Amino acid sequence: MVNLIPKHSFEVKAHFEKAIMLTFAVPKEDVLPLIPSCLELDDYDNKWGFITLAFVKTKDLRPVRFPKFMGSDLILSGYRIFVKYKENGGRCLRGIYIIKSETDSLKMKLMGNILTHYNYSFSDIELNQDLKGGRIKSTKAGFDIQYENYSENLPSDSPFPDWKIARKFVGPLPNTFSYNEEKKEVLIIRGRRGNWNPKPIKITEYTIPFLGDLNFSKIKLANAFQIEDVPYMWDKARKEKLNE
Repeated sequence: MVNLIPKHSFEVKAHFEKAIMLTFAVPKEDVLPLIPSCLELDDYDNKWGFITLAFVKTKDLRPVRFPKFMGSDLILSGYRIFVKYKENGGRCLRGIYIIKSETDSLKMKLMGNILTHYNYSFSDIELNQDLKGGRIKSTKAGFDIQYENYSENLPSDSPFPDWKIARKFVGPLPNTFSYNEEKKEVLIIRGRRGNWNPKPIKITEYTIPFLGDLNFSKIKLANAFQIEDVPYMWDKARKEKLNE
């Protein structure tokens, strides 16, 4: 029965109370095997691909037609690759391709895996903050990230020359893509957001085992941002068959 339920078949809305986003630069050739061939890397300087890790404190997550009191308050996290997709009509879309998703909600793990392609796992995510900064950690997933609320400088190894360029690589982007190999079909989920004002932060320490497990030849922290108080909505997915 679960397999008969269409994925991403209705609109969903939520309020992002806070999101912390770290983007890592990885050599293009290391990232390419992680995405389907119908997608292109959204690269920089023809050298770097990017993986963004986002932690989102989410309030009132629910289908659009449901009242607010039926929504869920939870934390979402995900590892996403910046990609592009060229539609059959020729238009090029920027977006993300998800390689791992986590949540601190068992309900979200269950329902998210029934209704989406995001493949959620449960993790004991904690997002603590004060006026100076914050800390995000999970004993189960093993990550531990500490940050300060404002940064004048980019990370020392960043490939970006300034914050203006770095801001172009802040997830989530407008589109999320998934691919059905058997049906040769791309699923496109568009996100709509308001009050989008990313502010740079300084990562003072981080341990992220999942990135180490990917065995990249090189990885650099490229940027880190936070956003607050963002209304967000995901559209119902649309499908596109690949041209033969």
